[in-house]
Amino acid sequence: MIQYCIQRLLTTIPVLILVMIVVFFIIHLIPGDPILGIIAGRPASDLVIENLRHKMGLDLPFAQQFVRYMANAFKGDFGTSFIDRRPVVEKYLHVAPFSVQLALGSLVISIVVGVSLGTIAGIFPGTWLDTVIMAFAIAGVSLPGFFTGLLLIYLFSLTLHWFPVLGSGFKGLILPSISTGLWAAGNIARLARSSILEVIQEDYIRTARAKGLSMATVVGKHALRNAMIPVLTFLGMQLATNLGGLAITETVFNRPGVGRMLVDAVIILDYPVVQFGVLLITGVFILMSLVVDLLYGIVDPRITYM
Repeated sequence: MIQYCIQRLLTTIPVLILVMIVVFFIIHLIPGDPILGIIAGRPASDLVIENLRHKMGLDLPFAQQFVRYMANAFKGDFGTSFIDRRPVVEKYLHVAPFSVQLALGSLVISIVVGVSLGTIAGIFPGTWLDTVIMAFAIAGVSLPGFFTGLLLIYLFSLTLHWFPVLGSGFKGLILPSISTGLWAAGNIARLARSSILEVIQEDYIRTARAKGLSMATVVGKHALRNAMIPVLTFLGMQLATNLGGLAITETVFNRPGVGRMLVDAVIILDYPVVQFGVLLITGVFILMSLVVDLLYGIVDPRITYM
């Protein structure tokens, strides 16, 4: 397994280099001038603008900017933000804990709600329980995240006063986690239902039932574990998405985070922040893909790694 992990990690190096190259070219092709974001609408003379351009290295030929960026990146220097001159790695380390909290919170919600409801729907297909659960799943998948967030704020914050509208503590994390987790829970419920329906038709499940084991025992010890492979795949990619793609939820609930910082950087063309942000999210996706592959072997011992 260790050799497999090393091989997988080594194959990610060309991918990350390719991402760095593509993002560098794309961000520089976006129309606009980063200097306008730096001066933020304040009056500035041509001399001041020219000095800023020189200070940021934006007056260099495009090829020279690219070579400088790649050379510095290989040394571990991903640049400093155009806006506040802080190292981009430091900026992302500052907001990353907030994204991790929200990602894990939404993951817990999606697993508890999605797996539970999907399992129940799979055990009782065609019943009113199945119909209600699938209606919930479709609603969770269909409703936009910002609408769900605003609805939760209105109901639980402004009407019932159970949770704060804004906050960084545990209570302030509940509503954003629910808002994000409901969408994933809908998808997981559908996946879990389909997997349970397929697994309970297997011969070993019939044998277990014939031995007199209860349905709860059969599902909990046998069916559910084998039905988790598709769910694990979705959960791994969903966690990676949550770590960098929750800009809407972070904006609605006014929370700092990786996704919100990245979107703001794109708007003001803060090149170093955008370049490192995309690289960071790509790395997270690659890492989570490896983790999911390893979890397959734990869930299903028949899976081996060569």
